Amino acid sequence: MKNQYMGKLVGGLIGFLTLGPLGLLLGLWVGHAFDKGLGGLAQFASPEFRAKIQESFFTTTFRLLGCLAKADGRVSESEIAHAEALISQMGLDTRGRQRAIALFKEGSSKDFELEVVVNDFLGLAGRHPQLKQTLLLFLISMALADGTMDPAERNVLDHIGRLLGFSEAQVAHLLRMAQAQGRFHETPGSQGPVNDIQVAYDALGVQQTASDAEVKRAYRKLMSENHPDKLIAKGVPDSMVKLATEKSQEIQAAYELIKKQRAKV
Repeated sequence: MKNQYMGKLVGGLIGFLTLGPLGLLLGLWVGHAFDKGLGGLAQFASPEFRAKIQESFFTTTFRLLGCLAKADGRVSESEIAHAEALISQMGLDTRGRQRAIALFKEGSSKDFELEVVVNDFLGLAGRHPQLKQTLLLFLISMALADGTMDPAERNVLDHIGRLLGFSEAQVAHLLRMAQAQGRFHETPGSQGPVNDIQVAYDALGVQQTASDAEVKRAYRKLMSENHPDKLIAKGVPDSMVKLATEKSQEIQAAYELIKKQRAKV
């Protein structure tokens, strides 16, 4: 509270000294905007508010996962298995697991209010684009769980994307990246390392014509976005941050393939 007027005081003083009374008014206006933004940052940094963000992220994610799974009229076995795999990876205790399943079922019910849930989430996290993108990527992962993208699922995904502030082109770009990154996911019985260089470029979201510097920049950006400390700081629950480790491994594998291919040229 003691700093809530600092921007106005400094802005008003500088404005008055440089432009006189008119500058004072301008400085007060700029300072007010600064104080407002600083207050928002301070609130987001507080443990109490971050806990609210984490709770909202958790509940919103599993509700929307259920909604997306039911988009084509039924929740498939692969979608249920994917949701259970997410829960297992998160290492939730019995109570947390039961809660996640209940939220998933709530989202798949016929009277689920999608817009209300997304708007509630935006009320807390609307000013943090990375948090919204992380949520969208979780949903994309569910949409791809059964290996296909049903038109109904795509429609719901695009609708959620629009509510979160993403265009259909942006959703399509994230979808292509997620599909490509998934090709680098190593599981027991997998077909071995990916050798399709185009898939590697798609995983990083760049063209094959990109320079070495552009490829490295895209790689570092993705690794930074999936860094556990940064995700926690943005409000992703600790239990869900564990999922970022696998994503980082997929991105790393794609980048290594590109470097290997370019070294031969």
